[in-house]
Amino acid sequence: MKWNRLRGAELNFNPFDNLLCILLGISFTVWFTLLLVFIIVPAIFGVSFGIRQLYMKTLLKIFEWATHRIERGAKDNNHLLYKPYSNGDGSNRDLDHASEFEMSDIFYFCRQGVESIMDDEVTKRFSAEELESWNLLTRSNYNFQHISLRLTVLWGLGVVIRYGFLLPLRVTLAFTGVGLLVVLTSIIGFLPNGRMKNFLSEQVHLMCYRICVRALTAIITYHDSENKPKNGGICVANHTSPIDVIILASDGCYAMVGQIHGGLMGVIQKSMVKACPHIWFERSEVKDRHLVAKRLSDHVEDKTKLPILIFPEGTCINNTSVMMFKKGSFEIGSTVYPVAIKYDPRFGDAFWNSSQFGMVNYLLRMMSSWAIVCSVWYLPPMTREEGEDAVQFANRVKAAIARQGGLVDLLWDGGLKRGKVKDTFKEEQQKLYSKMLTNLGSLR
Repeated sequence: MKWNRLRGAELNFNPFDNLLCILLGISFTVWFTLLLVFIIVPAIFGVSFGIRQLYMKTLLKIFEWATHRIERGAKDNNHLLYKPYSNGDGSNRDLDHASEFEMSDIFYFCRQGVESIMDDEVTKRFSAEELESWNLLTRSNYNFQHISLRLTVLWGLGVVIRYGFLLPLRVTLAFTGVGLLVVLTSIIGFLPNGRMKNFLSEQVHLMCYRICVRALTAIITYHDSENKPKNGGICVANHTSPIDVIILASDGCYAMVGQIHGGLMGVIQKSMVKACPHIWFERSEVKDRHLVAKRLSDHVEDKTKLPILIFPEGTCINNTSVMMFKKGSFEIGSTVYPVAIKYDPRFGDAFWNSSQFGMVNYLLRMMSSWAIVCSVWYLPPMTREEGEDAVQFANRVKAAIARQGGLVDLLWDGGLKRGKVKDTFKEEQQKLYSKMLTNLGSLR
C-alpha cells in the first residue's frame, strides 16, 4: 500500500515544475544583483555610471525621429498638428493691445470677462503643460500614434518597456529606498544627540533619497552649487510636484516642514523625526500662524540645525510659472536661499494635479513615464532689505526664481486652484472702472 502511494507520487511529479522553480530563482537572483550593483550601491556612494544620460540621449533621438514621422504623416494626410494657443509667456497675441475706453462701450466688464476666459492666467496653470511634439506617451497626445503604422508599433513597444520593465524596476527601488529610510532612521533615533548622530542621519537621508531618485529615473542637473543652503537658513523653491522634495534632498539635507499625516506617510514622518529635527504640525496647529512662525524662528536660530525647506506657493503649479508666495516664510528674518526647479516635459509630466489624481495614482504615472529630467539652480542668498516688508521681500525672491527658471512671474494666489476669487480682487476692478468714469467726466 505504501509502495503504491510512492509510485503515484512519482507518476504525478512533473520535472518542468522543478525547472520552472530553478529558472524563477535564478531570475530573481540576477534581478536583485543588477539592482544592487548598478543602482543601489552607486546611489549609496553618490556615483553614476552614465547609464541614465545615455538613456536620455537615446530617447531624444527616438523623439526626433517620431516627430519627423508625424510631420510627414500629417502633411501627407492633411492633418493639422497640435499648436499651443498662447504665447510662451502666457499671453495671447490677440489680447496684447488693449483698446481705448469709450463711454459707448457699455460692455466693459463683459469684454474683460471674455478676455479672462480666453487668456486665463490662473486656470491653465493647473493643467498639464502642453507639448508641441509627441513623446510616445498616450496621455500627451493620443491621436499622434495613428498617423503611421511605424509610430503605432513604436508606441506599443514603448508601452511594453515602460510597464513591463521600467515600472517593476522603479517600484522595487521605491520600496527599497523608503524601507531603508524608515528602518535606518528609527535605529539612528536611539543614538544620543551629537555629531555622530547628525553625520549618520545626513548620510542615511542622502542615500535613501538617491535611491528614490533612481526609482524615478531622474536625471538632475544642479547649477551653482556654491550657493547651496546652509544651516540656519530657509530654502524656498517653486513647487511643481511632491517629488520636488526628493529632487532637492538627494543633493543636500534639509529639515522638512509639513502637517502630520496618518498611514504610511505618518510612519515615515515619525521615523524621520527621530533622526533629524524635522518640523511636523498637527492639523489644528497649522492654522495658528504665530505658533508656526515661533517654531520656524526657533529652528533657524540654532545654527547647528539643517536649513528648512519650504514651498511658499502652497500648491503645485504646472512647471510654466511661479505664483504668489505666502509671506509667512519671509517674516522670520533669516537668510533665504532661493532655488529654481524646471522640469523637461518631453520625458514625463511632473506636475501633480491633486484635484484629478490621488498620490498613488500620480506616483504610478511618474514611474510609468520615460524619465524625470530637470534642472536645479541654487541662487545667491537673499536677505530682507531695510524698509522692505515681508510681502515685498517675498515678491523679490519669487521674481528671482522665475527669472532664473524661465518661468512666468504671476501675482495670483495659488489658492484659487480650489477657492473662489477674493472680494478684494473684485473691488479693485470696480475701483478701476469707477476711476475711468471719473477721469472721463473731468475731461468733459
